[in-house]
Amino acid sequence: MAKRAMVNREIRRARMVQRYSNKRNALKALIKSVDVTTEQRQEAVNKLQMLPRDSSASRLRNRCRITGRPKGYYRKFGLG
Repeated sequence: MAKRAMVNREIRRARMVQRYSNKRNALKALIKSVDVTTEQRQEAVNKLQMLPRDSSASRLRNRCRITGRPKGYYRKFGLG
């Protein structure tokens, strides 16, 4: 069984990803846009970097719903 703190940390990260997803997507779209000046793009990059690190979806880790185990996770069932 995983430590309760690790499971709670993942829950907190998931909430943070959901909270900042619209803002992150808007900034990423602005950075990828061709119609933006270099200064505006750099400002968008700086704003994206200022967002909390845990608001990135790539920091989420799939865990078993019952035990919280991070390895041996089956997506189809949500269990490990």
